[in-house]
Amino acid sequence: MGLIIDVDSKVVEIRGTKVLLDCDVASLYGVETREVNQAVKNNQDKFPDGYIIFLDKTEKDELIKNFDNLGSLRYSPAQIKAFTEKGLYMLATILKSPQATQTTLAIIETFAKIRELTRTVGELAKKATKEEKEPLMQKSGEIISDILGDSLNISETETTFEINLAVMSLKHTVKKR
Repeated sequence: MGLIIDVDSKVVEIRGTKVLLDCDVASLYGVETREVNQAVKNNQDKFPDGYIIFLDKTEKDELIKNFDNLGSLRYSPAQIKAFTEKGLYMLATILKSPQATQTTLAIIETFAKIRELTRTVGELAKKATKEEKEPLMQKSGEIISDILGDSLNISETETTFEINLAVMSLKHTVKKR
């Protein structure tokens, strides 16, 4: 049985950019956060502007407020780093292990799905008729379902989730068979 890597649930948006926090990157790679931070410190030339976002106190407080799993960061004096997609690719060239390789592949796949969903929703906004929109809505639903995968909590026989985007509202129901 292969390694199961849940990257999708760890992606957050900071300053309009999809990122992974340093503590989540460390967890995914199977290392301590200090090891990730040390790799960055030892390879500063590989992380130009736009590769890492350094969170300020307000952003840190907002994350802790909105994500229960980050409560342990409340009293941490360390500045939280958020890795952009480019930063994650660069980090992958530094951290070498079988788990790091599998995690990097999962990260690449997740960000590719997010980009595809963004493009599909953008196309949907340009379509005028219901007939033109239908296949794009179907594709959006499939991408979202793929991103969420087995992480959907199914109670009894059916689970429904709804996502409201500027150009559409997507309601997706998963029925247990």
